[in-house]
Amino acid sequence: MISCIIVDDEQHAIDLLTDHMSKIPLLDLQFTTTDPVSAFQYLQKKKTDLVFLDIQMPELNGLQLARLLGDKTKIIFTTAYSAYALQGYEHNVIDYLLKPILFERFLSAAQKAIHLLDSLSPAIALQEIPKYESDFIFVKTGTRNKIVRIGLADIEYVEAMGNYLSIHTSSGKLLALLTFRELEKKLPSDRFIRIHNSYLVPVNKITVVEGNQLEIGKYKLPIGEVYKKAFLKGIGKHIIKGK
Repeated sequence: MISCIIVDDEQHAIDLLTDHMSKIPLLDLQFTTTDPVSAFQYLQKKKTDLVFLDIQMPELNGLQLARLLGDKTKIIFTTAYSAYALQGYEHNVIDYLLKPILFERFLSAAQKAIHLLDSLSPAIALQEIPKYESDFIFVKTGTRNKIVRIGLADIEYVEAMGNYLSIHTSSGKLLALLTFRELEKKLPSDRFIRIHNSYLVPVNKITVVEGNQLEIGKYKLPIGEVYKKAFLKGIGKHIIKGK
C-alpha cells in the first residue's frame, strides 16, 4: 500500500480527493488536514509515501512546505492557480493537478505515483498494481527542438490547421507539427475517435450528440458523413437502449 495524506485549507477539496482516493485500492489515506503546520509536524513523526498538497494556503504555503520536506516524501501539488505550475515542477513533484480535479485526471496522477513508488519500494512491487493505459504523449511543436508533454485526460478535442494540429486542452491549446494519422497511432482507439476530416475527440468528453453535430462542454463540432457510421459504432457500447 502507498501511504498518503491530503493537505488543503479547504475541506470540500479534501472531501473530493478523499472520494477519488477511495476508488484506488493501493492508495491508503492515513491523514488529512486543513493546517499545513500540522501536516509538517505529522510528516516529521510518521513516514508517508505521498502527499497531495495544496499550494495556496495561509501561514505556510505548499511550495514552502515542499522545500521544508525535501526528499522526505513524494508530492502531488493541487491548486486552483495554473500560474504555479512551473514553480511546482521545479520541486520535482510527481504531478500537478489543477482544480476542480476530475477523477480521470486524478487517476492519471495516481498512476504515475504508483509506478514511481513501485520502482523504489520492493514491498509495493509485490502487490498487484492496477494496469492503466499510457496517460500522456509527447508532441513536436512549431518551435524548433521543442517537445511538449500532454496528458490524455486533458485533451478536449483536436483540430486540423494546415500542416499542424491544434490540440485543445483544459488549460489552453497547442499547435503540434504532426498529422492525424501520426497522432492516432499513439492514442488509444477506444478513447479517441475521428469525427470529421478536421476533428478528433475523446469519447468520454462528449456531452451531447444531435444529428450531424456533437458537443464537448461549450464546443460544438461537426460530424462528417464519411465518419458518422464509424463514430456511431464507436460510441454504441456506451448507449443505453430503451424498449
